[in-house]
Amino acid sequence: MIVLNRLMPPPKVSMEGVEAANGLEGRVLLIGFGRFAQVVSQPLLAKGIEISLIENDVEMIRAAGNFGFKVYYGDGTRLDVLHASGAGRAEAILVCVDKPEVADRIVELVKAEFPLAKVFARAFDRGHSMRLVQAGVDYQIRETFESALKFGKQVLIDLGTDEIEAADVIRDVRERDKERFQLQLSGGLAAGRYLMRNNQVTPTPEPFSRPRQSGEALNPEAADVLARRESTATPETTG
Repeated sequence: MIVLNRLMPPPKVSMEGVEAANGLEGRVLLIGFGRFAQVVSQPLLAKGIEISLIENDVEMIRAAGNFGFKVYYGDGTRLDVLHASGAGRAEAILVCVDKPEVADRIVELVKAEFPLAKVFARAFDRGHSMRLVQAGVDYQIRETFESALKFGKQVLIDLGTDEIEAADVIRDVRERDKERFQLQLSGGLAAGRYLMRNNQVTPTPEPFSRPRQSGEALNPEAADVLARRESTATPETTG
């Protein structure tokens, strides 16, 4: 019986009360309406920007409807659905789906078919961020990056760090992360590891530099050796 159940097709999801995307004309097309996209929608709606919302999870669409959102059913990896969702007229297309491979496919389609639209994408992790940048999106952000920085800042403050100093620390972390990301785009994920702090206490080698002052001899014999070396040294050339 267990084997038979595995071979059976999944039960068909009821589409009752759910409308498929068709003829949408929002200034912004938002693809995927999970927890991330729900927050993203708020400042846009606050400014009165018309948004077309599509999602391929029927239960998510119904749940969003309970909070007053009109979300249409649509698979953003299909070109016909993108056309029906108004991608050809949208000024900006926001890719906020959960799965990185799905986001990659949508970005690929959008960049090829709707080159005039600005593309904003939610990234799953650092490697996904790199792929999105290389695919040519206008903006991408790792879904947990900003919240994690804010979380860490609050920990510093609650442990006694002054708020201004905590902000400076977070700024430094952000700048290091940005520099490391740029290095990784050309050198791979292992590039720029020295910019990331870790909790292993290991000595960091100091960069080589010439001493500013001549060395002092520890005893008369060493002083005599140094004097003979200086008298026979060849002057350095510049160039």
